[in-house]
Amino acid sequence: MKKEPDLESALSRNRRWIVNNQIKNIILRCPDQVAPINFLQKKFKSLDLQGQALNWLKKYPCCFEVYRINDEYFCQLTKRMKFLVEEEESIKNLQEPVFVERLAKLLMMSKNQRLNVLKINELKRNFGFPDDFLLRLVPKYSDMFRVVNYTGRRSSMEIELTSWNPDFAVSAIEKLAKNEGREIGFSCSLPSTWIKSWERFREFNSTPYISPYAELSGLMEGSIEMDKRTIAMVHELLSLTLWKKVSITKLGHFRREFSLPEKLNVLLLKHPGIFYVSNRYQLYTVLLREGYNGSELIEKDPLVVVKEKFGELMMEGLHEYNQRHYRMNLEKKKKKKGVITFRPETLKKNTEESFEGDDQGGDLGGIFDAEERKRFYKVLFDEDAK
Repeated sequence: MKKEPDLESALSRNRRWIVNNQIKNIILRCPDQVAPINFLQKKFKSLDLQGQALNWLKKYPCCFEVYRINDEYFCQLTKRMKFLVEEEESIKNLQEPVFVERLAKLLMMSKNQRLNVLKINELKRNFGFPDDFLLRLVPKYSDMFRVVNYTGRRSSMEIELTSWNPDFAVSAIEKLAKNEGREIGFSCSLPSTWIKSWERFREFNSTPYISPYAELSGLMEGSIEMDKRTIAMVHELLSLTLWKKVSITKLGHFRREFSLPEKLNVLLLKHPGIFYVSNRYQLYTVLLREGYNGSELIEKDPLVVVKEKFGELMMEGLHEYNQRHYRMNLEKKKKKKGVITFRPETLKKNTEESFEGDDQGGDLGGIFDAEERKRFYKVLFDEDAK
């Protein structure tokens, strides 16, 4: 598939965001939500990180507050981070009916209306499910779900649908067609110059739409009808995700439950007007074209909005760190050259303080104190304005 810069950008995985989100979750699980740096250091291997945890945390002063008691360092979330955590939790509570519908839809599309708990757990963040979705949703909605284990093995625990809701058995494509007052069918988001692809799409779309919630009986594997149902299935699954994209490898884990073909990526590549498939980072990912305008999501789930706020806060702290680091290195160079410069007393005080274990050069000093950061920004912007 021809690479498209905008969609490739949408598929970019911000590794820093992922790591910091995991660190945030680790801290939240610690007693009093305070984590010893030595404890976080041990967790770095599982986060696929090298180097000193203290150095990493210092780069995000807007997210993590580091302090020292005697000879030991500790980390907790900043007030701004705590506000975002509270906001995210509040949204999750409000979104509970949405989670229930998404979970029900997944079960309704599956072969036996049940799915393995461990497999759902792999995709829970794609659908926005809270970490405790099993305890939060299943007991509360016992009229719809139940946990079963037909083999007795712990790894075989499944969530089973106990009641079918016809209102949920309506796909995103069917809803859109009804709202727009047109026939049910897929939409194509390709440039008009892709003539052959448009011809193939029109031919594919001319055959009747098969809902992913419909019975599989009578559909032969490899048939046009089965392929159409599979495309409808993947489209619906992507529509239920927060970012309208998912790893094809993870989808493959549900091959038996959703009756997906063994070479799913090959089938998806035949429909470039509906899906965009990329192997960025040597990992096949499928993205729903109609969900994006350029590299931006058209409709953002409330959870996506709050997660983007976390990303903005993270980058604000990183920018603050880089600016401070740059200014301090500049001062060092001037000193080496014998140039004497005027420095505000506050900034001088900050640079004289240091954290042990910083092997990257350049101390951050009082930057972890909120008031010190305010004074630092005032000095920075006042000087920039001159």
